[in-house]
Amino acid sequence: MTSRRTTFTGSGGAELAGRLELPAGEPIGSAVFAHCFTCGQDSVAAVRVSRALTARGIAVLRFDFTGIGRSGGDFASTGFSSNVGDLVLAAQHLTATVAPATLLVGHSLGGAAVLAAAADLPEVAAVATIGAPSDPAHVVGLLGGAADAAVRDGEAAVVLGGHRFTVRAGLLADLALAHCRDAAAGLRRPLLVLHSPTDELVGVRNARELFDAARHPKSFVALDGADHLLTRRADAEFVAEIVAAWAARYLPAPPSAEAPAEGTVVVTGSAEEGMRHTVLAGRHRVVLDEPVPIGTDLGPTPYDALLAALGGCTAMTVRMYAQRKGWPLGDVTVTLRHDHVHARDCADCVTTEGRVDRIRREITFAGELDAQQRARLLEIADRCPVHRTLRSEITIETREAES
Repeated sequence: MTSRRTTFTGSGGAELAGRLELPAGEPIGSAVFAHCFTCGQDSVAAVRVSRALTARGIAVLRFDFTGIGRSGGDFASTGFSSNVGDLVLAAQHLTATVAPATLLVGHSLGGAAVLAAAADLPEVAAVATIGAPSDPAHVVGLLGGAADAAVRDGEAAVVLGGHRFTVRAGLLADLALAHCRDAAAGLRRPLLVLHSPTDELVGVRNARELFDAARHPKSFVALDGADHLLTRRADAEFVAEIVAAWAARYLPAPPSAEAPAEGTVVVTGSAEEGMRHTVLAGRHRVVLDEPVPIGTDLGPTPYDALLAALGGCTAMTVRMYAQRKGWPLGDVTVTLRHDHVHARDCADCVTTEGRVDRIRREITFAGELDAQQRARLLEIADRCPVHRTLRSEITIETREAES
């Protein structure tokens, strides 16, 4: 994946700042991520969800609305309508620079904005909201006494997320005119509503109202235990995984997409990504990474992938054998661990000095199998092709690819 800054002109004429997150290889789709009220493109949810989507093959543009973060313009002069306008221009910028914006993802008030913006973006194939209000006027409650002061005096100062903002009466009036449920009803695109049942800022009732208003195809996913801002990494990555899997059903395949030939795996990475690399195997995309602090922990480590290959091959091999025999094999669970041990402590090793790699494999067979069948399946496990490859002499030829 690569990440680069970008700018474009917003609805009020100011220069807006954004960041493009681009996957390795041809993206399976392109998305615009709209952040929550006053949060900005660098909020925890915006960064983690965007990068996790990119790790799954979707190019993402996240940006600061007018007057927020690194974007120009006066926040006090903005409103919900201007946010929607910024979002439309962001999608058009993504279309012009990368690929048509086929997916809109919005968090909180950004979720309300993507519902409204979709009507002006015919290329958008699907929309996802995260903790979105069914009525944008919900934001008024977050302003506390500043809302009354803005109505009385025309404007008022408020501190949100540690930053001081000026809100004007025009913002409140604009929010009151927004009708998210009507936008959901007229969306005419697949809609995914994600919401935490314990959302402390936007109650889950809002999700029900949006979902009920929308027409099929529509889906709802409960983000159990998540807070409104998705501050836990696991929650943000779960959202990205669900959105990517759901959206893949609706995103058109890029016309120039070329998968590696059968039997060929391509691994790519960039200086910006550090330890994070993308694996392309046929039409499948997997991310390899290292745990924090060495990497960003967005995928399994290379050794995890090696163990997964052996475990997967083991389970498939015993499954095929049991099917041919007509044995009642139920679930198969393969647990593997890798470590380095002294050769003198390895009873089955030919090497007697130094250290050797050791993989410990434990297999659980469910089903009404007798002792003889279980013993035979353990023997068959050792015959899986990956097991044989790891036990045989392997030669690896390395050369620089021709440019």
